[in-house]
Amino acid sequence: MVISKSSKAALWLFLTPVLCWLLLLIVLPHIDLLRMSFGGENDYGEHVWTLQNYRNFFTEPIYWNTFLRTAIFSIITTIITFLLAMPVAFYIVKVVRPRFQGAMVLMLLLPFWVSELVRVYGWMILLRESGVINHFLLKFGVVDRPVEMLYNDATMIMGLVYTSMLFMVVPIISAMESLDDSLIEAAHDLGSGKLVIWYKIILPHCKPGITSGSIVVFMLVLGNYLTPNLMGGKNSLWFTEQIYNQFIASFNWNQGAAFGFLLLLLSSLIIWIGLKLSRQKLGEVAS
Repeated sequence: MVISKSSKAALWLFLTPVLCWLLLLIVLPHIDLLRMSFGGENDYGEHVWTLQNYRNFFTEPIYWNTFLRTAIFSIITTIITFLLAMPVAFYIVKVVRPRFQGAMVLMLLLPFWVSELVRVYGWMILLRESGVINHFLLKFGVVDRPVEMLYNDATMIMGLVYTSMLFMVVPIISAMESLDDSLIEAAHDLGSGKLVIWYKIILPHCKPGITSGSIVVFMLVLGNYLTPNLMGGKNSLWFTEQIYNQFIASFNWNQGAAFGFLLLLLSSLIIWIGLKLSRQKLGEVAS
């Protein structure tokens, strides 16, 4: 197939803004941060190339422990989000009547029409000691004094799941829509139980959507700063807060850049492992 000169010109016309956006806002800033992560100063205030910024990560327990904690809790949040998103997606696609499916998806979208800050503060109003839930617990005599529901790991994970649920549900819905209902009906008629149908038919068919949603959710949770800081409190120990402190509080951009690239390497490694375990390629997931 021969492409005409006018088609090539139109193609480059559409690609140029995308390439410029990738180059100016992603590639060049990351190259500069990578260069900065190897920078430092000697005793005379002169710029030198060093690995000290990366050595600090491995020699300081607070950095290493926070790094592992962030990775583990991000994986846990992704798993919980998946477990909640699968039945929600199945209900919307296979149970609800077609004319109501749009309304159900709209209900999922509504909370995301406001900023994450507003949504997180909404949960804080509900869960704080003087909040709505404690008010009713005291009113009906369930508890004698207000219960502190905020500033713990369980509340932080709940907030992270809530803020990222949509990004898991939508890819699964997209994958599940192409699943032929007759396959489920045939399996049921042949005597297969619900768990077998889910394991043998639904989950394998939705694997691309599950993998895509898991990657997006994991990346969003791993790089989240607002929700762990507000709902987890001072003891949240999220690695993005360490990066923020290096850039903003300490004004140590070299150390912050090193931490940022370590977080990027972590996310890339875990995504690569996830793709290998699911036996999928990144191109298949992104398509």
